[in-house]
Amino acid sequence: MASTPKDRHVVTLVHAEGCHLCEGARRVIESVRAEIPFELEEVDIAGDDELEASYRERIPVVLVDGEEAFTYFVTPDGLRRRVE
Repeated sequence: MASTPKDRHVVTLVHAEGCHLCEGARRVIESVRAEIPFELEEVDIAGDDELEASYRERIPVVLVDGEEAFTYFVTPDGLRRRVE
């Protein structure tokens, strides 16, 4: 596993296949990532009972540096503020 520079944020997208809100969140994340570099991790909840129980009713959930930042919708300006 590659190390991440300490000054680079990690954004985690918790999603499920076929979720249109998740696809929208991914598009916003990628557009902001084109402007401001950060690490992106994606977590698919499918097949994981614990993740399903925690996130199914709230996806997409976006975490920045391990802290929940967005649920359902990601705003470009809000994400920029978190990763700048």
